[in-house]
Amino acid sequence: MSRRDGFVGDLPPGVDAPVFAEPWQAEAFAMTVALHDKRLFSWSEWAQALSEEVKRPGAAADGHDYYEHWLAALESLLATKGLAAKSDVDAMAEAWERAAHATPHGKPILLENDPQPIR
Repeated sequence: MSRRDGFVGDLPPGVDAPVFAEPWQAEAFAMTVALHDKRLFSWSEWAQALSEEVKRPGAAADGHDYYEHWLAALESLLATKGLAAKSDVDAMAEAWERAAHATPHGKPILLENDPQPIR
């Protein structure tokens, strides 16, 4: 698949579509690579986890939800390996969401901005 496949809209000649549609997709990709580099799981374990997610009923035929499956696979693998329980991942995601809402526009989102810190 080329970087332009699945991109909606015309771009000027010579300009490719972004590899990642959203910053969180690049971050999920980078986290996966970093955790593999730390030898927390093998590529075959990763491929199995991602394959299971992509094959679940309800996956988009056009693949627009690929990185949602990527993230679900990462969360599943973290739980399976005992590195982070789903409840811990969910709590951290909620904390970042609260911090984002509490952060003034144009300022960096910092976890310490969460008005209800995780205990």
